[in-house]
Amino acid sequence: MNQILFAGVIGLFLTLVGTPLLIKLLARRGYGQYIRDDGPREHHSKRGTPTMGGIAFILATIVAYFLSKVITGKPVTFSGLLVLGLMTGMGLVGFLDDYIKIVKRRSLGLRAKAKMAGQLIVGISFAVLALMFADNRGNTPASTKLSFVTDFGWTIGPVLFVVWALFMILAMSNGVNLTDGLDGLATGASVMVFGAYTFIGVWQFQESCANAQTLTNPAACFEVRDPLDLAVVSAALMGACFGFLWWNTSPAKVFMGDTGSLALGGALAGLAICSRTELLLALLGGLFVLITMSVVIQVGSFRLTGKRVFRMAPLQHHFELKGWSEVLIVVRFWIIQGMCVIVGLGVFYAGWAADK
Repeated sequence: MNQILFAGVIGLFLTLVGTPLLIKLLARRGYGQYIRDDGPREHHSKRGTPTMGGIAFILATIVAYFLSKVITGKPVTFSGLLVLGLMTGMGLVGFLDDYIKIVKRRSLGLRAKAKMAGQLIVGISFAVLALMFADNRGNTPASTKLSFVTDFGWTIGPVLFVVWALFMILAMSNGVNLTDGLDGLATGASVMVFGAYTFIGVWQFQESCANAQTLTNPAACFEVRDPLDLAVVSAALMGACFGFLWWNTSPAKVFMGDTGSLALGGALAGLAICSRTELLLALLGGLFVLITMSVVIQVGSFRLTGKRVFRMAPLQHHFELKGWSEVLIVVRFWIIQGMCVIVGLGVFYAGWAADK
């Protein structure tokens, strides 16, 4: 369990200390945020704020994970490496998007087809590899069965699993990307979900089927390949995002950019897939789902009726145009996200208790 503590503390320390160094480097190179003219007027004052700050917590998470292994002498696992690889791969796609926005002064960054191609390559690679590397109990990092608080009876096969995994990865990465519109909003919300997955990983480890002989009810165990290591990755991410939030909260000294938002979304999807809590992620990450749905509703309504439901989408900008301050929106949305995490963890526990 010490490796979880080490990973979280190291991740926190590295971003607290390392982010201001990155800010200076980005500012020196002129890598400032490009603000679209059709956005809220209040955002124009943010033009030029250093972006691509997601580099800080991506590197901090990787270093924290491996240092925690060196300190405790524990081995790395395929599940942990796959989630880190998914996070890094999606972050690389986001980095290219951010770089083009800055250097080419093109507000939309990568062309849609190029961005989608990058996400597909990373997502398919993760999904295929996640069905390999079985342990001595025959468990691979992911399962071809659908899952909620654990696997249930529907087996979808490897091909449909790849499609399903891709949908989750794209949905979460773009969901976090849409949420990242106000200072600290996506970062703070992500901290809460990573905290939840740290708890889930520890719980699954304690109730693992590998320890069935010591459990009061072996039938209620979790058949997850590397639950404790997923908790280590989650703790590293939680700590790294917490440290980054110090610099990202209003008024932000740095933005995570697509580099960070795509990486965080990929990490969330990877943790859900490898911990066999795929559908539960919709509850734990409820704020990301809510904001994504606001865009879907806005676009659908405008195409069907020519009318807009919200003053502007994503949802946080609707409230900006209603006169809410940025800090008020962020805090209230954090409260919503906190409630989603509480409900999600309650459902997780209730599902386990029901099997007892």
